Amino acid sequence: MHWEAYVGPLAQGAWVTIQLTVYSTILGGIMSFASGIGKLSPNWFIKSLSVIYIEVFRGTSLLVQLFWLYFALPIAGDLIGIDLRLPPVVAGVLALGLNIGAYGAEVVRGAIQAVSRNQYEAARALNFTPRQALWRVALPQAIPEMMPSFCNLAVQNLKDTALASLISLSDLAFKAEQLRNYYQNSETIYTIILFMYFGMALVLTAIMRTLEHSVSRWRRARR
Repeated sequence: MHWEAYVGPLAQGAWVTIQLTVYSTILGGIMSFASGIGKLSPNWFIKSLSVIYIEVFRGTSLLVQLFWLYFALPIAGDLIGIDLRLPPVVAGVLALGLNIGAYGAEVVRGAIQAVSRNQYEAARALNFTPRQALWRVALPQAIPEMMPSFCNLAVQNLKDTALASLISLSDLAFKAEQLRNYYQNSETIYTIILFMYFGMALVLTAIMRTLEHSVSRWRRARR
């Protein structure tokens, strides 16, 4: 058995995977709200930009997006004389974050549109501007409804980080493949990382559930 030889590299890979998940999930959350709200904007330019972003990243493969940012973007930069080479971790965070953000944008849009029209009418009666109605009325009611979907997207994002190993990012999947090639012990190594991914998913789910409960209590406190 090579347990001691496995633990160090896999722990290093797991730490990279955790960082990749955290950074890309934060980026995805920002893009979700920016593009989800943008898609509802009365400004045609902001709305068009949001729609293009959402459709492109929802309509293309995450793997292709990852390869484009890491391999194709530097070539495009060379054509115009700009160095657009990205470190593997930056390319991974961007691809994962922009991808999850496109899916999260539809969650945000749907939750905002699900708020009762009576709420908007009441806001207008109180002389709220559209922006005030969005931030003070719609979002406080919509955010708790988004949380279960965001939890699922965060867990999916964790699992998608394995694709980053294909651009030589030393995450958990990459380290596992290195160990498998060296020790020729696929069943043990992949069983270990199976449980490691499962454990990280459980922890992430618990964090998201705690956040969901906190947001729900915040909504009840505002009533």
